Amino acid sequence: MVSPSWLLLTYKVPPEPATKRVALWRRLKGMGAVYLQNGVCLLPKADDHARRLKMIENDIAEMGGEAVLLETVALDRAQEEKVVARFRADRDEQYREFLGRCADFENEIAKEIAINKFTYAELEEEDTDLKKLQGWLERIRKLDFYEATLAEEAAARLQACEALLDSYAQRVFDANDENH
Repeated sequence: MVSPSWLLLTYKVPPEPATKRVALWRRLKGMGAVYLQNGVCLLPKADDHARRLKMIENDIAEMGGEAVLLETVALDRAQEEKVVARFRADRDEQYREFLGRCADFENEIAKEIAINKFTYAELEEEDTDLKKLQGWLERIRKLDFYEATLAEEAAARLQACEALLDSYAQRVFDANDENH
């Protein structure tokens, strides 16, 4: 088995303005990077990651900072597993938040059913919320480089939300005599 290689970015940026530092951190986290410590992060080696990290390196220079971008591999299997575990933990944290939002979605529909609110306006609102969940899960999946443990649960939960909305939609149609 070939050991995975990573792109390692180390950087130092001026403390002010803080907004630029935070924006940089957000961009890197948005790419799925894991931080080994302040100013040191990793991404799986991929052409897209290399291109984007080179752009970030230029942005850091424009901020008056310094950056070094390297390709690296783990010293041994144990170190490799530590890195992969960090990636999985970061994604699982996102999946947990996603699962919480799925529960909110399910509770909202249960509330509407409990008060017999079967309107097209409510259905449209719930459909919009489901589309947000679908998009969010897709964004998490794109950053799930090493199959986090909660990935399957999140996918199943989204399917349950989709089925729940289909069931609610049928009740809205029935309540509004769409099928008669």
